[in-house]
Amino acid sequence: MSDTPSITPEAVESAVSAALAAISAASDTAELKAARNAHTAEGSPLAALNAAMRHVAPEDKAAFGKLVGQARGRVNQALAAREAELAEAETAARLEAERVDITALPSRHRVGARHPLTLLQDQISDIFVGMGWEIAEGPELEHEWYNFDALNLDADHPARQMQDTFYVDPVAKHLLLRTQTSPVQMRSMLTRELPIYIISPGRVYRTDEFDATHLPVFTQFEGLVIDKGITMANLRGTLDHVARALFGEDAKTRFRANYFPFTEPSAELDLWHPTFKGGARWIEWGGCGVVNPNVLRAAGIDPEEYSGFAFGMGIERTLMFRSDVQDMRDMAEGDVRFSEQFGMVV
Repeated sequence: MSDTPSITPEAVESAVSAALAAISAASDTAELKAARNAHTAEGSPLAALNAAMRHVAPEDKAAFGKLVGQARGRVNQALAAREAELAEAETAARLEAERVDITALPSRHRVGARHPLTLLQDQISDIFVGMGWEIAEGPELEHEWYNFDALNLDADHPARQMQDTFYVDPVAKHLLLRTQTSPVQMRSMLTRELPIYIISPGRVYRTDEFDATHLPVFTQFEGLVIDKGITMANLRGTLDHVARALFGEDAKTRFRANYFPFTEPSAELDLWHPTFKGGARWIEWGGCGVVNPNVLRAAGIDPEEYSGFAFGMGIERTLMFRSDVQDMRDMAEGDVRFSEQFGMVV
């Protein structure tokens, strides 16, 4: 009982004064928390005075209770007010530390974006997917059988010579960088269920010069259909639809007889470009034809029951037609100023 403090106005005022002084002296929220613990938590003078209320005579409890309660209220109000002040000050200090000088010159970094060739490849793929076709992919490092033999290219065909094809050492392994995406068509015929409707876009490699109209690495998209009753009329209708989707409703195609080992009959594909800079005109676009029966047999498909068509065009060449790009090297050099002309789609 002797350790219990006596509740007197002086004792209460002393506890309140000490608490208010500690609260006022707190310079940050951490110090304010320490002051709160020291002057309001268990073991503090105010807490001890409040605990002493149990020893007060019943007739005095109202008066002393009011005295201690008012003291606790003053301290709590001071804590709340100081907490708001410190929070506001700390927020202002943090904002000042993080302030950005908007009058300063910005760091000018060019924003990257998808390459226009990629955008065009995706657009072409979307056209065929919209027709119900599938996208097919294959390895860029290819075996000679898929790239040449299975596609009906004779052993002495000029395209097989070293000056046209990148062979990979040792040459005896018959590996090469694919010269066309046609190997994807052969792989699809060997692995997919019939009928087949695929488009195979991708990079191809040839030992061409790096100049305004040639690239040693470029992009093709090739299509293949294998089904019953397929004719050149189906091929023509498909290519007319693709031409209109890419070049406008007035675009159309025409065939000129040619020879390709993969197809028979074969044709050069010309595009009537209605918005070509300098005036509408016919432009050579790619090659196409009915799939050669020898190719079907190489894939284990009966040419008496199934037929098909195939075609192939260069995406770089298509971009040149659509956007009046004069130099293919602009597509390969990685200069962001070239991509900026196409809207910088991310």
